Amino acid sequence: MQRRSFISLAGRGLGLAAFSSLVTRHSSLLAAASSKISHLSPEEAAADEDYWAAIQNSFSVTRGIINLNNGGVSPSPKVVTEALVRYIWEQEDCTAYTMWEILEPQSETIRTGLAELFGCDREEIAITRNASESLEILLDGMDFKPGDEILTTTQDYPRMLTTLRQREQRENLKLKLVKVPIPPKNLNEITSAFEKGITDRTKLILISHVINITGQITPVKAVCDLARARGIETIVDGAHSFAQFDFKQKDLGCDYFGTSLHKWLYAPKGTGMLYVKRDKIEKIWPLMAAEAKQKSDIRKFEEIGTHSAAPKLAIGEALVFHNGIGAKRKEARLRYLSRYWMNKLKDVPKIRFNTSFDPAQSCAIANVQIEGTDTAAVVKYLFEKQKIFSVAIKHEEFEGIRVTPNLYTTLRELDFFCEKLEEIARKGLPS
Repeated sequence: MQRRSFISLAGRGLGLAAFSSLVTRHSSLLAAASSKISHLSPEEAAADEDYWAAIQNSFSVTRGIINLNNGGVSPSPKVVTEALVRYIWEQEDCTAYTMWEILEPQSETIRTGLAELFGCDREEIAITRNASESLEILLDGMDFKPGDEILTTTQDYPRMLTTLRQREQRENLKLKLVKVPIPPKNLNEITSAFEKGITDRTKLILISHVINITGQITPVKAVCDLARARGIETIVDGAHSFAQFDFKQKDLGCDYFGTSLHKWLYAPKGTGMLYVKRDKIEKIWPLMAAEAKQKSDIRKFEEIGTHSAAPKLAIGEALVFHNGIGAKRKEARLRYLSRYWMNKLKDVPKIRFNTSFDPAQSCAIANVQIEGTDTAAVVKYLFEKQKIFSVAIKHEEFEGIRVTPNLYTTLRELDFFCEKLEEIARKGLPS
C-alpha cells in the first residue's frame, strides 16, 4: 500500500484494517524468510544474503545515499513508521479521552516488552525520550556532597560530561576522567584504567557500554563488580549497545542503565529507556517533580507533561521486528557487515583503525583513519562527490571516520565505500 493512500484511509477512520493487512503481510514474508535459515547458526545466517535481502526491503530508505552514519539515529522499518502514523491518527479522535484513557494505558504493555528484552522487572523500566534524558535523570537526580568524585572517561558522551561539569560547578563535586587506549590490546586495560582512577571519594562510576566515537565495547561487568566491592554505584550508558548485540541486565550487574530506542531497536525517534534497580528508585529525584505517592514508582521519571502517546506505543512494533529477527542473529549480521569492510581495508597502506577487530570489543561501529589526510575533508568529499554519508570524529586523543552500517546496508554499498577509501589512501584526495 502506498504511504499516501494509507494516510488517506487512516484519516477516514479506515487505517486500522489497512495497517493490520500490512503487518500481516510483512510478518508472513519475514516468517517465511526466517524459516529457510532456522537450521543455521547465527554466524552462518549472517552470511545468507537471500535472508537479509528480505530484511533490507523492510526499510524504506533511499539508495541515492549510502548511509554509514546509523550511529546517530537509525531508520525505522516500514512497519514501525506505519504504526506511528496509525497511533497519531487515532489520538486525534476525541484527543484528551483517546490519549489518556485509551492509548496511554497501553504503554504498560510496552514497558513489559522492554523489561523482557533487558531481563529485569517491569517495575524497573521507565520509558523516556532518549538516552540523554535517561542519563540526566540519574546524573541530576542523585544526591552528592561537596568533594564527592564521579569517575568516567575522556571519551564519554559530551552531553553527559556537560551535565557532570554543571554539577561540578554548582556543587563543588569533582569530575575525574581516565583515558582508555585506542584501541586497547584487551579489555583488562580498560578495567585497569577505571581501577586506578578510584579513590576514597569516588561515589559513582559512569561507563559507556559502547563508546560512541570508536565503537569500543567496554568490560561493564568487570567494572561494575569492581565498583560494588568498594560501595560505589554504577551507571551504564547503553545508548549504542541495547539491541545492537545480545545481553541482559544480569550480564552487566549495574545499578542504573539508560539507552535510546531510536538507534538499534529502530523505534520511533524520540524514544528511550531508563532502568533503575528497584530498591534505588526512591532515592533518585525525577527531573520534573512528581507527587509524594510516586516516590518509589518508576513512572515518576515519565512525568514530562503532555506528550504524544504515538511514539511510545510504536515501540511495540520495533520490539516485534527485533525479536522476529532474533538478537543473536542480528548481532552476528551487524558484526559480519563491519568486519566485511574492515577486512577489505586492513592491509591498505595508510589505513589505521581506531577500533579493535576483536569480536569482544566491537560489533557494528568502527572508526578508521587515513594517516596524513584531514578526516573532515575526507568525509566532505565522500558525501559531496560520492554520496557516502559518514561522520568525522575529531577528539583530542585521535581522529577518524566513524562508519556504521546497518541491517539494510548491502555488501555492494560497502564495496563502493571501500573502493573510494582505498583510492584516497593510495592517491590522496582528488583536487
